[in-house]
Amino acid sequence: MNSNDNSEHAHPAGATTDKPTRPRGTGSVYLRGGIFWIKYSRNGRSYCESSRSAATAFGVKWTPSRRLAEKLLSRRLGEITTGTFLPPAVERITVGELVEDVFRDYRINDRKSVGDAQARWQLHLQPMFGHIRASDLCRSDGIARYIDQRRKEGASNGTINRELSLLRRAYHLGRKANSRKVREVPVFPHLKESAPRKGFLEDRQHRKLIEGAPLWFRTLVDVGRTFAWRHAEVLNLRVSQVDLLGEPPTIRLDAGSTKNDDGRVVVIPASLRPLLVECMRGKRPDEPLFTRENGEPVRDFRWTWCKACVRAGVGRIYCPTCEQPVTSKKCPQCGARAKYEGLVYHDLRRTGARNLRRAGVAEGVIMKIAGWKTSHMFRRYDITDEADLAEAMKKLEAREQQLERIVPAVPVAPVARPAAAASTPGDQLHYGYSGQEPVQKVVHVAKGASIN
Repeated sequence: MNSNDNSEHAHPAGATTDKPTRPRGTGSVYLRGGIFWIKYSRNGRSYCESSRSAATAFGVKWTPSRRLAEKLLSRRLGEITTGTFLPPAVERITVGELVEDVFRDYRINDRKSVGDAQARWQLHLQPMFGHIRASDLCRSDGIARYIDQRRKEGASNGTINRELSLLRRAYHLGRKANSRKVREVPVFPHLKESAPRKGFLEDRQHRKLIEGAPLWFRTLVDVGRTFAWRHAEVLNLRVSQVDLLGEPPTIRLDAGSTKNDDGRVVVIPASLRPLLVECMRGKRPDEPLFTRENGEPVRDFRWTWCKACVRAGVGRIYCPTCEQPVTSKKCPQCGARAKYEGLVYHDLRRTGARNLRRAGVAEGVIMKIAGWKTSHMFRRYDITDEADLAEAMKKLEAREQQLERIVPAVPVAPVARPAAAASTPGDQLHYGYSGQEPVQKVVHVAKGASIN
């Protein structure tokens, strides 16, 4: 019997085999431990992968099905052809590894928010996501559960959005890397945030706020209120950045020291010069401008600010447990940490912009002084209060009164409907107005005719 006869006996017509032959270069499917695995190669390197991942990726509960393995193999071969293939080792990358890439990117680009990002990760995100695989987050409700947990802890929607933006950044960096680390990016919902703050420091409140305050605090408040600067920009000022002998005297914010890295120069008004002179007295050019009575640089002045706002009536310090006002950092009754609500230093930024606008300064100049790059951000601070709205209505009333003096109002006589007169059943009454008195028209219409 020849070899052809042996082949026919080995594979009779109509029979199927457990391992069907596949064209060379298209991979293979095989059974391993009750699970179908696939094998394929790329650039001379072979890869083996369980079909269980394909069942999860297609949203089907895993079963040892050859059909699912065939689908996964076809998908991997398509990725190799289109150049989007990622090795199976990518599935083992954790979320923590992706976030470490974010911190490295922040350090390389000298991002000032790296410390804040690390705090958010260590305190809130890492306990929830640090140990899980990055691919698993795309196919689970982990993000929704995290949002629910943070809401129960009292976090605002804005805080949750900032925390999730760190994860979003990590996934996008992993996707854009030269050696991609993620196949897909999960959906990160954007929660609706509360409206921006609308606090202002009025003139009478400003006088109460700085009354009896130390020199450094009064100068700190007046600089922030005059130039609408951020508190970090004010605290980092050095003596060398203040030029009182120039014509005109100026304060300079160096490039790279501001939030948007742009430098700014402003002219010092006469009301600020005496305060700045006292703050600079006896100091070297490289020393901080704002120092306390003992010579220590001012770094954290929140408690001083809170007590001053309580005296001025624009804030309160209370116990969140007892709901009673307190005067110390801890409640004397229950020992809970006191909480402050009211005016914050950043509200001086909004106040300064409003005062400049009321003085007639152009919007572009205000943006240059305060450091806003876009008109959208400038308008977001909502630099309009009730006094501005009342002033607008006064201007409208004044304009209307001026127009009445120029063009007297024309009296309009009321149109009175005349008493019904006796008429034949086809009569119709029409009323016209000539500008002085009502006119009655009697039009005779033939029976059966229509009125246009």
